[in-house]
Amino acid sequence: MFAASPSRKLFPPAANQSEGHRNVLAGQLHGLLRVFKPSEMEAKMNRRRQSLLMQPGIIILTFLLAALPAVAQEQPAATPPSTDQSKAQEKNNAGGNSDVDPRSGTSNDRLFYALPNFLTLENAGQVPPLTMGQKFKAEVRSEFDYVQIPWYGLLSGISQAENSEPGYGQGAAGYGKRYASAFADGTIENFMVGAILSTVLRQDPRFYQMGRGTFWHRTGYAVSRIFVTRTDSGHNQFNFSELIGSALSAGISTYSYHPHADRTFPNTASVWGTQVGYDTISLVVKEFWPDIRRKVSHVRHRDTGTP
Repeated sequence: MFAASPSRKLFPPAANQSEGHRNVLAGQLHGLLRVFKPSEMEAKMNRRRQSLLMQPGIIILTFLLAALPAVAQEQPAATPPSTDQSKAQEKNNAGGNSDVDPRSGTSNDRLFYALPNFLTLENAGQVPPLTMGQKFKAEVRSEFDYVQIPWYGLLSGISQAENSEPGYGQGAAGYGKRYASAFADGTIENFMVGAILSTVLRQDPRFYQMGRGTFWHRTGYAVSRIFVTRTDSGHNQFNFSELIGSALSAGISTYSYHPHADRTFPNTASVWGTQVGYDTISLVVKEFWPDIRRKVSHVRHRDTGTP
């Protein structure tokens, strides 16, 4: 009856080892559970989606920063231009196809000779306001441009490679869902900002390039256009179309066709902020693109020996 008592005294180290081993296993299991907590998984997927949205802007901004030395060299001197210089400037502007088309009220310019940049006006001054029809036609022209097909294909491929939003899956079906999602995201935001709200609020969706001044002065102007825009009557006004339109588009896209794991208010707010950040980078690029275009054109003419 008391024979068991000595045995308990003989093997206390083994008992302690078992208890310690159980504690180690419990700690490891707790760590695994923390790694795979649903909230953290959702946050990781949200970060992937936001990273995908920002990648095009980062690529474009990197290109712009690489071209800044050329832009700085293009800054005009303080002396008034001669007649010949004025004619050359007009020729350069005309060569960029950025003049306002009187029928559409937009330009024919393309960022990096590819991406539609039809709502950016260079040396425009006062121009007639866009009608409701012109605003919608401008967005249709931009969103269904032939360059957008491979552009959204590239974004979808990056998303697939990163397994962004795993709810879409992999393979051809997953790629198709990501392509449709990327195309819908861009289309909804651009129509909401540039056509629907700009019509309702009577705001001008076009970006008027400054084209003069120091680099930082022009950069500040471009960034400010996220918050300030022109009205159809030519006055400055808070840019309700951009900030409210991008917020509405983020909510529509997140809660309608994106995976259920992404349908949270924090994620919607993060997507909204990412869209506004991308639009801000785009405006800075649009401000300096004519300088880069003229520099490239000058080098090309110099190499070929044409005037």
